[in-house]
Amino acid sequence: MRIRTLLTALATVTTVLGGLALAGPAGASPTAVSADPSKAPGGNFDLSVWQLQEPVGSPGKPTTIPSSRLQGASGFQDDYFYTDKRDGAMTFWAPEKGVTTPNSNYARSELREMNRDGGAADWSLGGSHKLRATLRVVSVTKNVCVGQIHLGSGGSSTKPLVELYYRANGDIVLGTENSPDGGQTLHNVGHVSVGKTWNYTIGVSGGDTIDLTVNGSTTHYDIPSSFFPYKQYFKAGSYNQSSSDSTTQGARVGFYGLTVSHGCAHWAGGHRGAPGLVRH
Repeated sequence: MRIRTLLTALATVTTVLGGLALAGPAGASPTAVSADPSKAPGGNFDLSVWQLQEPVGSPGKPTTIPSSRLQGASGFQDDYFYTDKRDGAMTFWAPEKGVTTPNSNYARSELREMNRDGGAADWSLGGSHKLRATLRVVSVTKNVCVGQIHLGSGGSSTKPLVELYYRANGDIVLGTENSPDGGQTLHNVGHVSVGKTWNYTIGVSGGDTIDLTVNGSTTHYDIPSSFFPYKQYFKAGSYNQSSSDSTTQGARVGFYGLTVSHGCAHWAGGHRGAPGLVRH
């Protein structure tokens, strides 16, 4: 029994990636550590597992910055992605008017999860996957998405599985997609005044459950079986949810902690509809 317990513990150890945060026990919120305001975001955060998309470029083709350019104290930063000189926050600015992807009407300054080898992250629902963040919304016109689980390979849908929104009135709202074809159900999950620091953990467990924790309060949501064929990846930053002709109004979000972790699932029956799944 002792050997079985030890093996189970080893199987659930996660690798923590990509953030200015202290690794802690599973389910813990990221603990921000002191950042150096004189460094680019890559000098304070491990950005080797992220790629940046900005609200500039040519129509339908926003500029992306690879992780190789983001890393290090002298790494990439500009008006849309930079270190706040006052407190060291990794800051994302997305104006109301900006270049968007073909499938969205909204501009974003947002990180997309990558693998350390430079390939795009694309993980199965089986196992344990968590995105943890400590942040504050500095300003927002109407609504901004600050974290996502997005569909990867496995089908033709370009929808997110989950989006975490912050409203201008301080409400925090989780959007869970009804199917890969679209439709979103909204869940009120918290309230924090604009400019105040808060934290979240967005996770997947058991292959069929979304786990959300906001400021220590956890809720769970079933993943519809229509998503099971798809792989996933995380996103975080400022994905503005409103548009206009203004380049001065928008959503500015500062992050003080950001980590990604992926654990293994060693069991004979993964999520419902996928018996025999074994993840490593």
